[in-house]
Amino acid sequence: MKTLLAYTAICFLINNTSFAQVKIDAADSIHKEVNQEYIERYKENRELSYTSPFGEIGAPAKFIIEGRLTTTYLIIASKHLPVSLALIPDFTVKVLNERSAGVRTSSFRLGAAAYVRLNNDAEHYKYAELSFTHHSNGQDGNALNPDGTINTYNGNFNTNYITALYRFGHFQNQDPQHTAYSSFNHRVGVEIHKGFSYEPILKNDYGFTRILYSFSFRRYNLYKENGRSWKKLKNRENDDQKVLEKELIRVNADLSYAVNPMAEYKFGSAKKRLNAEVSFNYSMPFMQNAFLMASAGYYGEDPYNIYYTNQYSYIRLGISSGFIKNKIRSLQYLK
Repeated sequence: MKTLLAYTAICFLINNTSFAQVKIDAADSIHKEVNQEYIERYKENRELSYTSPFGEIGAPAKFIIEGRLTTTYLIIASKHLPVSLALIPDFTVKVLNERSAGVRTSSFRLGAAAYVRLNNDAEHYKYAELSFTHHSNGQDGNALNPDGTINTYNGNFNTNYITALYRFGHFQNQDPQHTAYSSFNHRVGVEIHKGFSYEPILKNDYGFTRILYSFSFRRYNLYKENGRSWKKLKNRENDDQKVLEKELIRVNADLSYAVNPMAEYKFGSAKKRLNAEVSFNYSMPFMQNAFLMASAGYYGEDPYNIYYTNQYSYIRLGISSGFIKNKIRSLQYLK
C-alpha cells in the first residue's frame, strides 16, 4: 500500500510539473511573439523623412529645396526582452534660393531612445518612450550680430533635451473579409530642455518645456498579383494565398505648446508658443516605401535651430518615406 501511494504521489508530481512547464513555455512563446510585434510598432511610429522642392511655402526665407532625413537604429531589439534601445539621427537641411544656393545652418539632431512595452496586446498597443537628444546647427559664430539681431548666417545654436512619451493605438478591421484595415495611433508627452546646456541667448525666449500630442491615421490595403501588377483584393480565396500588405494612406496631426515662462510672452500667447502641422501622405500603387506628401502648418517657434524667432504659416509638398508596411504575406499570417 505504501508503495502504491508513493508511486501515485510521484506520478502526480511529474504530471503537474510537466503541465506547469507547458504553461511556462506557452507564456514564454507568447511574450516572444508580442515583443517582436512591438518592435514593428516602434519603427512604424517614427517620424517620416521627406524631400520637398521649394521647402516651406510661406516661410520668411525662400528655398530651393528642403530635406529631412531620419531613421531608427535599433541597437537592442530582442524578442526575449520587453525593452528596446535605439539610436536616432534626425537631420534637416534647407537650401536657400540665392546665387550660392547656401545651406548656412543645418539642423543636426542625434538622440537615443528607450522603449518599454506596457501590455501584451500588439493590436491594442501601449508603450512608454524616453529619449535624450542633442540639437545643434554646426556653427560656432556669435549667436548675436553687433546690432543685437540674431545671427542666422553662422551663429551658434545648441540645446539638449529629454522627451517622455506615452504611445498607444489600435488596429481596426473595416470589413469582415479583412481585405483592408486601419490603425489609429496617439502620442502624448513632454519635451524638457532646462537642466541641460544650451545657447545663452535662448534664455527667456525659447520653448524649453513643450507639451506634445500627435495623432496618426493609417489605411492598409491587401492586393493580389495580377500579371505584372497588383490588384486590390476583393475577397479571400484561400488561407495560403499570397497577398501584398501595403500602407496606402497616412494622415498625421502634430501639436506642441510651450508652457515655460518667457520674458515677452504670456502663457496664452499662442502666436509664439504653438506649433501645429497636418500632413497627408499617399502611396501610389506602384510606389514602395514612399508617399506623395502634402503638409500645412504653423510655427510660433521655427524648429530650424537659430531661426527659432520666425513665426509663420506654411505649406510643404514633396515625397516622404519611413518604416512603411509593404510586404508580401500569406492570408493565414494576417488572420
